[in-house]
Amino acid sequence: MSNTATDILLVEDDQRLADLTAEYFRQNGLSVEIESRGDRAMSRFATTKPRIVLLDLMLPGCDGLTICRELRETFDGPILIFTARDSDIDQVIGLEAGADDYVTKPVDPIVLLARTRALLRRVSPSNMPPTSGSDIVLGGLRISPSAQEVWLDGIKVQLTTHEFELLMLLAHHAGKVLSRDDMFHNLRGIDYDGLDRSIDGRISKLRRKLKDSATEPTRIKTVWGKGYLLVPDAWGEPA
Repeated sequence: MSNTATDILLVEDDQRLADLTAEYFRQNGLSVEIESRGDRAMSRFATTKPRIVLLDLMLPGCDGLTICRELRETFDGPILIFTARDSDIDQVIGLEAGADDYVTKPVDPIVLLARTRALLRRVSPSNMPPTSGSDIVLGGLRISPSAQEVWLDGIKVQLTTHEFELLMLLAHHAGKVLSRDDMFHNLRGIDYDGLDRSIDGRISKLRRKLKDSATEPTRIKTVWGKGYLLVPDAWGEPA
């Protein structure tokens, strides 16, 4: 067990999920330590000295809320909690206990990476790793998961966190139709209720910011009755 600082302490008792998540983060340039038990989380925190803590609420030995409160007594860095699906009360209590953000399980790794990067950038922007080969490049569109930044034809595009997460999801599945249910499941961890139009609103804003037509879009298409499609070859030549 190292005494040097690491980027992420992941406190998660689902070993398969923890290993897959850690591997994805490592592929994107972040160092990760895993702890599976709540009653060992504080001692593991002291030895790993992480920049951010990703914390499941349901843990053996000690629950995540208790750990979150204890961490907040000495730790000023970001804490992101994992909550059970459809459990709004867990989200509220977690934030009140000192967490900076939450995600509901299951969560797409690209969304979790984007949330983590956003939290890290708030507290230590100068320590962010440089743009790397993990960038998604589709002609003139370049998306940097590590910096959570987007460029179109060499010009930086200002997106909100939610817009960036949606674009990442679409780009990760470029050329494939994603239904609203797919999007709600990946971005919010809930099923689409058939009424919520928040995704449609974000799509409209993305089209405007990415210079796509509102009436006859060619870059982010609406596939009627099915969902949305990011067209991979509709972004011109690389800048």
